[in-house]
Amino acid sequence: MSRILYSFSVIAFGLLLGYGVRLASERGIVRLRWSMPVLRTFLQRLALLGLGPFTFIGALWVVEIREPRLALLAGIGAFCHIFGGLAGALLARLFRLERPQAGAMFCCGFFTNIGAIGGLVTFVFLGEAGYAYVPLFKLFEDMVYYGVGFPVARLYSDAKTAGGASLAARLKRDPFLLVSIFSLTTGTTLNLLNVPRPEVFSQLNALLIPLTTVILLASIGMAMRFGKTSAYLKEGVAVLGVKFLLVPAVCTSLAALLGLGGIAGGLPLKVVLVLSSMPVAFNALVPPSLYALDLDMANSCWLISVLGMAGLLPLLHVLLTLL
Repeated sequence: MSRILYSFSVIAFGLLLGYGVRLASERGIVRLRWSMPVLRTFLQRLALLGLGPFTFIGALWVVEIREPRLALLAGIGAFCHIFGGLAGALLARLFRLERPQAGAMFCCGFFTNIGAIGGLVTFVFLGEAGYAYVPLFKLFEDMVYYGVGFPVARLYSDAKTAGGASLAARLKRDPFLLVSIFSLTTGTTLNLLNVPRPEVFSQLNALLIPLTTVILLASIGMAMRFGKTSAYLKEGVAVLGVKFLLVPAVCTSLAALLGLGGIAGGLPLKVVLVLSSMPVAFNALVPPSLYALDLDMANSCWLISVLGMAGLLPLLHVLLTLL
């Protein structure tokens, strides 16, 4: 119970902190040195390009990674997004949604919060050893985001949008992908070379992993909007079924069939269960903004899925004890 409450309290604190800062700024209670978009970008870069790589390297440094089947985690991670997007598209057909709403539903199924929330829940429930597998699961995330998620979302748009750069060009200049590869390579190299890891890394990760989550979620909380959520309760509940039931059931079954339950005491399988169960990522709001899709629906489904973590975390705790 303490792990469940801790995870939920960190998530709630980060989101409410950011939301409170925005309200205080809008009402003149506090004066921010930077504009809200600039502050949000700074916080996201601090977490993803500064603190995140340090924690990933520290975790990968000591975890057991010599099993070749662990490479399957990257493929399952990519499949998690793609399958979720397909499920979202199918829901849109069942609900007979118009193109802007259907595109938003696809985005909510496709984009999953593996980093900020998934990383925290993995660390709290499975420790540093489980957290070390997060960068492996996320390895192809940017590739499927740019190569599949954004292009498919654009197909739902009726608006004329400017042509974007090629997938290779986007990936080449994406600092988040480059830093992720650097972290994965550095941590893996130190591990395989049997370089002793300083003891301080364990204490630092226990502090920095939750801090990174709070910073990221605070940046998200600064953009939260509640106004029209009640108008999309049906769609939001359907997205909950996709994110919390269908996707993890399929992805965890696939991981079990591929033998991940027989590695490191079944830890990689448990990581797949946790990360494939995560809520809608805030990235799901970006394509609707770019391609004139239903941003209110996307925002509502995102918010409902995050609130749904209150029910998901106890269920995850029970399932993890059974694996």
